[in-house]
Parts: sequence; C-alpha cells; structure tokens
Amino acid sequence: MSVTTDRVATHELTLPQELVLMFLNEETGYFHQVPGWNLNCAIIGALLAELLIRYRIDADGESLKVLDRTETGNPVLDPILARIANEPEEQTVQYWVERLVFRAPAIIDLILERLVEQNVLDYHEGEFWTLARTSWQTEVYARSRGTTAVEFVKTRVNKTIFDNEIPSLRDVIIICLLDTCDVLRFIFQLEDESEERIKLICRMSLIGRSVAEAVANSFAGPLLQRSALAKQIPVVPLHKVLLNPHVRSGNIPAIFAVLRQEYGPVFQLRPPFSEPLIFMAGPRVNQWVQQNGRHYLRARDYFTDFEKVYGASGLIPAVDGADHFRLRKAMSPGNSRERLETQLDEVYRSVRTYMADWKVGESYPARSLSRRMINAQLSPFFISIESQDIIDDLMAYKERGLSTHVARILPKFMLYTPGMRRRAKRVEEVVNRVQSVHTPAHRAGRPRDLADDLLSLHASDPQFLPESNLAFVLSAPLLASMYLGDSLSFAVYAMAAQPDMYARIQKEADALFENGDPEGEDFTLEALDVTHRFLMEVMRMYPVVPMSIRNVMNACVVEGFELPVGARIHIATTASHYMEDAFPEPFTFDIDRYAAPRYEHRSRAYAPYGLGTHTCLGTRMMERQLAINVLMIAHYFRLEVSPEKFRHKLTFSPLPNNKPSKKLKFVIAEQRREINV
Repeated sequence: MSVTTDRVATHELTLPQELVLMFLNEETGYFHQVPGWNLNCAIIGALLAELLIRYRIDADGESLKVLDRTETGNPVLDPILARIANEPEEQTVQYWVERLVFRAPAIIDLILERLVEQNVLDYHEGEFWTLARTSWQTEVYARSRGTTAVEFVKTRVNKTIFDNEIPSLRDVIIICLLDTCDVLRFIFQLEDESEERIKLICRMSLIGRSVAEAVANSFAGPLLQRSALAKQIPVVPLHKVLLNPHVRSGNIPAIFAVLRQEYGPVFQLRPPFSEPLIFMAGPRVNQWVQQNGRHYLRARDYFTDFEKVYGASGLIPAVDGADHFRLRKAMSPGNSRERLETQLDEVYRSVRTYMADWKVGESYPARSLSRRMINAQLSPFFISIESQDIIDDLMAYKERGLSTHVARILPKFMLYTPGMRRRAKRVEEVVNRVQSVHTPAHRAGRPRDLADDLLSLHASDPQFLPESNLAFVLSAPLLASMYLGDSLSFAVYAMAAQPDMYARIQKEADALFENGDPEGEDFTLEALDVTHRFLMEVMRMYPVVPMSIRNVMNACVVEGFELPVGARIHIATTASHYMEDAFPEPFTFDIDRYAAPRYEHRSRAYAPYGLGTHTCLGTRMMERQLAINVLMIAHYFRLEVSPEKFRHKLTFSPLPNNKPSKKLKFVIAEQRREINV
C-alpha cells in the first residue's frame, strides 16, 4: 500500500498502521471507543502479525519462534523482534501479547507520528487526528480514483466481508483484530449473514486466528480488572499546607511540587466544612492524563455553573468528545498562527500605537499595561471591533464568575452586586458591536476573522451553536487578553529583572527589525533562538493556568490509587515544573534547559498549556504573538522592575488564574528609538 502526493514519495504502510487508521473516528478526532486494554492488545497483535508476514517469526498453537533476526528497518517492529529473539525459551503468542502490551501506548504514539510524517494524518493540538487530504492507490486498484488511506483499507475490508472476495492474509488479520475489539459494528452496518462471514474469515488463517485468540483471551485477564490492592489516598494535614514555604508568595506549582514530593502523586486535602479535595501531580500523572484522560475524565461537571453566568450551554471548555472536537475544528483557523501571519502589519501597528503613549520615567501597573496592550491587538484580529473602553469590565466580570463558580473562593451573591450587574451588560455590548460590523457589506474585502467562523457555524447549525451561546463565544476572544496579557507581564518582568537576558533579546530584536518589519518566514528558530527559549522558561516558571479540574466519569486507577466515579480531581499539571528530577534547580531561570543536550521540556513534565483534549487551542498563535510583543518592547524600550524587591522574588496573585502581584510595576527607563506609527 502506497501514498502518492505531489511532493511525498511512496511509502509502505504496515499492518499496525492500517489497524490504527481503521480505529480512527474522524467525528471525535480519536479512536472508536475501544477499551484501552483491548486497543493495546490489538496493536501488539498487529505487530506480531506484521513480523509473521515478513517471515521474521512463525507461530503455531504451541509457540512463537524466530525465523530471521535481521532487522526490518522499521523503528516500531525492530525493538519487538529483538525482544522476542532474546527470550531464552520459545513462548506462546498469548504470552507475547501480554508481555508486550505495556509498550503499546508508546508504540501507538510512534505509529501516529509516522502517519503524520507520511501526510496520511493531520495532527491537531489536544491529541486529535484527522485524515490528511492525500490520494492513495495500489496496483490492485490503480484504475480507481484516489481515496483517503482509511477509505482504501475500508474498501478492502468491505469487499472481503460483503462481496465474498477471497481475502488477502493482511485483510484476514485486520478483520480478525477489528472483530476481536468489537469495532466492526461501528464502521459497517452488520447483519446476521455478514457476521457469519466475519466468523468464517477469522478461521481462515492460523496466523490471524492465533493472534486474535491470544488477544481475546487476554481481554479477560486479571489486568482488565481494577486493582484490588489500590492504595489509600493519603491525607495532607492542613498545617502542612499553611507551613509550605511557597504559600506566602502564592506560587501554586511550587506548593504542589512540595506536596507531591512528600505525599506522592495522589493526595487529598480536607478543608473544614467542605468536601475532601483530591489532587494529582507529577510527570507520570501528566502522561496518564494526556493519554487516558478522555476515557475517564470530563470537564462538564465543574463548568456548568459558570456557563449559566453567560446564559449558555455546551461551551467549548465544558464539552467533551465529538462536540468538543467539532468546536475546536471550527475555531482552529481563527486561532491559528497562519491567520495571524496574514495580518502582521496590523499587529505591528497596534503594538506601536499602544507603546507610543509610554513616557520615559513613568511607571505603569504591569498587569493592566500588559492586558490592555494585548487586547489592542486581539480585539480587531479576532472580532474586528475596538474594545479598550470596556475590556476592564469584561475581565473583571469573568474573573468574578470564575472565582464564584469554578474556584469557589467567593460566595455566589458576589457575582450579582450592582457593579457586577453593570459589567455584565458589557457582554451584550460586545455581541451588538460584533454583529453590527459583520454584515455582508461590512465584511466585503476584509480578512476573515474568528467571529466570521463562529457566526457561520451558528447560521449553519443553530442547534449546535445556539444564539444563547453567542454572548460567551464572541466575548471570550477578548478575554484571551487576560491570559495572554498575564503571560506578557511575566515575560516582561523576567526580561526587566535580568539585564543580561534583556540585552540578548534586544540583540535578536534589533537584527529582526533592522531592515523593516519582519515577515512571517523571518521568525525562524535560529533568528529567535534566545527569545524562544526565554519564553519557554517564562511559561515553565510562571504558567498562567497552573491546574485543571475534572470529574471522574469512569472509575480508574492512577499510580495505584483508585479514583471513584463522580470524584472531582484537581490536576496540578504544572507542579512538575518545580520538581528537581524533571527540572534541576527549578527556581533558577535557565533557558539552556531547552537546548541540546538537555532538552528538559521533551516530556510531559512540561505542561504550560494544559493536557489532553482541552489543551489550549491557540498555543502556536499565542507563542508568536508573545514573541512579537517581547521583541518590539526590547527593540524600542528598556524597562525596569518596581518595586526593587520584586527583582529578586516575585509574588503572585494565583486565583482564579496565575498572575503577578498587582503591586508589580514597569518603569520606562529608556526609549531606544523613535516610534513611527
């Protein structure tokens, strides 16, 4: 089987790759709902079958033996072949399925990466995949029109099951494994006759039968059951929290790094007059959430009350599964780096216009300066309106909503004070402004924005995106200014507090802007080497969303601790940012962590944008926007930190999201060059 594109050479697909493609459900961006154990066993079965087809191993009812130790050149197959070849005694197929099954998650990752490299799949942030627009053909079907890879495999399987064609050995194995996983019924409309045909096919090959039987027998094994020896979740005494050395500074990730070190990856707090709070932290927890969270955790439960603040239901932070993926796909173009780079001139103009009012010797509150600077750019980019006159009210209203309904640090009536009621009206004002400038006449000849995408989705499917949700979805892009603005305030602080670092960033900025404004292709990793690694370290030390909250929808065991259905879990995703084993000397600002040979970020210990299906949607765009702002500030100004004590130790305001202390200010110490707006 080969892939043909205008610029990609022909590639052979392995049986495990074909199996993964058949499991893919494009409606959800992930696999058909196959239990994780079943999926893992099937993948190992497909690997063994591929080695059988390549005559590296042979199998009968009694044992599996190595015929040829020669490497295949495939990075997925060769480690498995070596492991089998090094076994001192011959073992059964079932033995090897159960022995190798724990390698399956990493193997699936490799298979998906390879399919993306081959332009078979497209990867989307949040661990989603869809089929790439790639034409497929083989010698067998050379006269047929190009189809997607899944359509090609599906066509072969369909002909075998429904047209009574004599199947190839590969198709027998594929059908056996799909049948064993009980996934064929999700792909085809099966009737009694076709089910009988499937049973017959599965008996055609000793290879397919041996693998399928081994997988089927493994499904009922003890590893499918929840652990009867699940450990009791330890309770952290409240005084241990209060005496934590990082409580006074408000450094949430560091607080939970200390608790993780002392109490393990899963622990609980029991505040007085409140339900126990369960927390999880650490790199292995992060890895579990990334790979398995979609099967066991959901976001809806804790976010429902907040949806009501905006009179909405089914917002992207609160939905999971296929609906969440559909919303992400609809919103991805408007949050993409590619769309941003088509409007760089407007970004540069907005930044310069905002900075033109800065006066040497003056000091400005870091938080409001950074948030408003970002909003000046995002408001016209996302929804084509100006909103500087109302953005403070919008942010205050959202923060109060999060504090009352999500963080629950304030009583609910605090959202309905006269001041908050006044701010709530600003949300309606945003909708009115957006709708007034998004008529066909107004949009003619203008670049498409996120509001265009959302209003089109509402018009085409008002059940999926109803009018009642527009207040939130059209104002939410402005509220991104809060998070990106807080990241900018942390970045400017880190730059201003380290003069040597400031000078290195200035050097890159001056080189980029020396001959005019850079184009998108000018922002290479070589040109932004220092700035890029600097921002990665900023996101490690100062993540704006240090934790996520989920409810357990299916009971599961994490690191030996059973989490019951309905439990609310607080996942301290960024606690690992301050763990010595993941980031040596974690309180030292060190951009060399992200260069060879260290590459400390290449693990799930680094998680500044969240994990799993709810990973930040606009990560790539945000990184580019943040870099542009930092570079332009460095190019035109030298800023200093005030008060001086913050140069050595910054304090945080951690709720409802992480941000610098409101006492932090930036002093305009020097204007390096004139600003021409």
